[in-house]
Amino acid sequence: MTKNISAVGFELEQKQSEMIEKKLKRIDYAEDLIVDLTLKVKHDKEYSFDTTVHFKWGPQAHVTGSDFDFNAGLNKMMDVLDNKIKKEKDKVQEKK
Repeated sequence: MTKNISAVGFELEQKQSEMIEKKLKRIDYAEDLIVDLTLKVKHDKEYSFDTTVHFKWGPQAHVTGSDFDFNAGLNKMMDVLDNKIKKEKDKVQEKK
């Protein structure tokens, strides 16, 4: 899985980058199913997390999460992403 993490409108601090890497470990179980993951973090008044995941079998999933707190926004996005990956994985297993 190729990960592309970028910040829009601000510079990611080392602590924030480490937090993102730590949270992305939650989806390590799907590493062989995902071709690449693009995560854009925007900061205006609140932090906005915009993530696109491309699966091996073609489709892509797009999830977002936002909050005034960096960690809370990241957690919201990861919860949605984790659920989305599990649903996609289940769909593919049902077709087998």
